[in-house]
Amino acid sequence: MSGRGRPARPSSRYYSRMARVNEVLREVLAEEIELVASSDSRLELVTVTAVSCEPDLRHATVLLASLPDAVRDGLSEARPRLQAAVAHQVRLKRTPQLAFQADPAVGHGELVEEILRQLRSSGDLREAQDEQTGEGHGPDTTTGGLPSDPESGAQGPDRAESGAGGPDRAESGAGGPDGAGPGAQGAPGSTEPAA
Repeated sequence: MSGRGRPARPSSRYYSRMARVNEVLREVLAEEIELVASSDSRLELVTVTAVSCEPDLRHATVLLASLPDAVRDGLSEARPRLQAAVAHQVRLKRTPQLAFQADPAVGHGELVEEILRQLRSSGDLREAQDEQTGEGHGPDTTTGGLPSDPESGAQGPDRAESGAGGPDRAESGAGGPDGAGPGAQGAPGSTEPAA
């Protein structure tokens, strides 16, 4: 128990107070923006991705998926209504003053997607060039895309059953030069397993 008579809680299982405040503010603001959007078409496709409130609760930054000028103007006009909704729905010491920003994580995600698209298109270009020159690097279609074992001639999954190949050799009885390796069953002519 902690000093005040309450049971001690492990901090890793519970969100911090500010994380809970930020999440509640995000939910309230997202719902209120949706209500405002019914009368203001500039706010129809606004997505609240996160809210970051200062610990003293004086200021909160609302992060949005995108923030064109028209949306910024609409939010500026709706700010008093949004702050009133926060004051009525969330019980806090004070109502934070809201500021709106585009979420930088969304921009970074779009940049990563663009880079991946470029890599894919350059990879497609390389594959097309390889096919034209006959230097394909894809899976071997004669073995169904599975590697073959040059020692036994086995292809794909049948390779393990043929007794050739790394770890399967011990199970097939071909352990050492005299056949008495880890997988041997005993001396030749003996019916009892080795001890």
